Amino acid sequence: MRSFANFAGFQLAWWASVLGAARGAAWIGVLACSAFVALQWIGSSQRRLDARLVACALLLGIVLDGALGQLGWIVYRGGEGAPVPAWIVALWGAFAMTLTHSLGWLRPGAAFLLGAIGGPLAYLGAARLGAVELVDSTQATIALAIGWAVATCVLTLVARHARGTAPVPPLAMGGSR
Repeated sequence: MRSFANFAGFQLAWWASVLGAARGAAWIGVLACSAFVALQWIGSSQRRLDARLVACALLLGIVLDGALGQLGWIVYRGGEGAPVPAWIVALWGAFAMTLTHSLGWLRPGAAFLLGAIGGPLAYLGAARLGAVELVDSTQATIALAIGWAVATCVLTLVARHARGTAPVPPLAMGGSR
């Protein structure tokens, strides 16, 4: 039941963010995502891991969406003047809170595939609702697929390492090849 509530809560945060941005009220999405993150964190038995994942996701979101915006491939509504709108960054944080809850079953390969398909689909949906514009839709979709595949895989690996369910890569231990 908790996994379903986590999944449903993220979906509500996504809709609030996208519709809010499309209608000139991006703050609604920031508020919805913040509330989702806070509620999930309060009920979490893995608060330190969740905080680490949110921080990593925020950084990845700023880099990926910032690059796509700077390249001119995506135009975001509701964040005029900002390199990355707050509602997009907040969505990245909310997504991170699914990785130890409703998406806790993900393994790196499945995460890569989910990101490659789900990331672009979410942005295409947001474009249809008016929250973003994919200026060069082919390049933007390819970049989103690659970026989200890598980001979802990285976040899944961070979660698995922190839980002790994946081996630490040799370079992370200070060893050499």
